[in-house]
Amino acid sequence: MFERIRSIIAEQLGIDDIESIERTSSLINDLDADSLDAVEIIMAIEDEFGVEIPDEEAESFKNIGDIVDYIERNK
Repeated sequence: MFERIRSIIAEQLGIDDIESIERTSSLINDLDADSLDAVEIIMAIEDEFGVEIPDEEAESFKNIGDIVDYIERNK
């Protein structure tokens, strides 16, 4: 699950060194994503896993691990 999400994030942000994306990485603070990038990443993850992530839930994500945990709980 983490690997798939990490791949989506790397693709969306154009990150070549996928290993630099960790569960503790923050989209905004560590990976330099802006709010539009974050929305596009969430939409891509929703499409990939067939889930809907409510905006208030997405806004509460602090790091990649939070996204992974949410998908695992709701898939």
